[in-house]
Amino acid sequence: MTTEKQVVELQHLAWRAGFGEQMQTIQTWQSMKRKKLIDQILIGKQNELPPITVISLPGIPAYKRAKDMSAEERKAARKLNIDGIKQLNVQWLSAMVNSEHPLREKMALFWHGHFACRTQNVLYNQQLLQIIRENALGNFGELLTAVSKSAAMLQFLNNQQNRKAHPNENFAREVMELFTMGRGNYSEQDVKEAARSFTGWGFNELGEFQFRERLHDEDEKTLLGKRGNFDGDDVLKILLEHRATATYITKKLYAFFVNDVPHDAHIQALADIFYRSNYNIKTLMKAMFEADWFYDASNMGSHIKSPVELLVGLRKRVPMQFENEDVMLLFERVLGQLLFYPPNVAGWPGGRSWIDSSSLMFRMRVPQIIFYSQPFNIVPKEVTPEMGEGNNYKVTAELNKYLAKQYGNKVKATIQWEQYIAQYENIPREQLAARIAADLLGVNNKQPTSSYEQFADKSSRENFIRTVTVNIMSTPAYQLC
Repeated sequence: MTTEKQVVELQHLAWRAGFGEQMQTIQTWQSMKRKKLIDQILIGKQNELPPITVISLPGIPAYKRAKDMSAEERKAARKLNIDGIKQLNVQWLSAMVNSEHPLREKMALFWHGHFACRTQNVLYNQQLLQIIRENALGNFGELLTAVSKSAAMLQFLNNQQNRKAHPNENFAREVMELFTMGRGNYSEQDVKEAARSFTGWGFNELGEFQFRERLHDEDEKTLLGKRGNFDGDDVLKILLEHRATATYITKKLYAFFVNDVPHDAHIQALADIFYRSNYNIKTLMKAMFEADWFYDASNMGSHIKSPVELLVGLRKRVPMQFENEDVMLLFERVLGQLLFYPPNVAGWPGGRSWIDSSSLMFRMRVPQIIFYSQPFNIVPKEVTPEMGEGNNYKVTAELNKYLAKQYGNKVKATIQWEQYIAQYENIPREQLAARIAADLLGVNNKQPTSSYEQFADKSSRENFIRTVTVNIMSTPAYQLC
């Protein structure tokens, strides 16, 4: 018989390896051995990855591919990009909610922050998103190479301007500092030599990687103690050879999936596994989820849900459709995690940065705004242009106008309560609140149920379940998993 402790551990795994599964799913897990269950979570129910496509190459107007555009054409191009990026955001959120392989989308969300990138070109965004989704649980070296050769990243970090006569260090510096080794493991001279190696890496207007040989520095370089006529691929291989890279990536994954507070022994043990596996991401995650310490009390219920985790978790628990799905961008922006718009090259810091006095109050209002169709009366902060956006800053301005116009509008959603309510049909009325609280809060279920029942609608069993659920989702405890 499954114990309460085992159920709580399964809920913990469901949130960390995904976005919180339905209790029916967790109940089906109870008969499975932990290792078999983790294998199933790692593999998912399907190997196919439906692409998220909002624009195709034939769909790009000819003028968009040309360097010289009229004022009207530039305006049309901005609209094409802003509408496309909004659609990309909404469709990816939908994939997170509905995917039969939630861990892959959760990993993609991690890599989206790790490889933080801001580009106002919808095609380049779409290409980069597909890269991280396809490689999210694959080999880190292959992921790193594909991201580094993407038009989005090369544009964002100015490597299109990196040429032998005038080396640009932005791309090389961030590859070393943020993508692989981390600070303290290389010198300024290493950055300069890596930048020389990356000269000539660029892309065309369709986002295809191009090596411009005439712009490449073919002279000998010295990088991290090695000497040779290196190119960009050589640099990435050298960075992967250093154990510092395995440790740096593992530490970030530990903070995202386990605990903000690092545990050096656990991180180093995982990093050794990661390095010995030649950077197999799935092998690393399997070791993490199978470790007994992953289920320690100190690691359960201690993670502050990111805005995307919070929104996707709500929608997974109680299915819903919005009259205008773009409202998700409003929630993301006010909560502080607008997909495709990281705050800087380091991405979102996560952890306690998600919470301050104003954001916590709004977080607790989100369920009421959605389930009770309340007006959206919070003005979102403007999205500021970021390095690498160049002349496309007007796309950001258009996005800010759109977000501002949504102020005061009611959030209209069709809530599909039937399936959710049905799971409690055999629970006696006097036990309902306690059972719902246990399902939604897991290890953080510590408040008396009277606090959830006090303002519940007792006119019918269905209304009681609905209102108790919303009351629980509106508590500080629900912000944690």
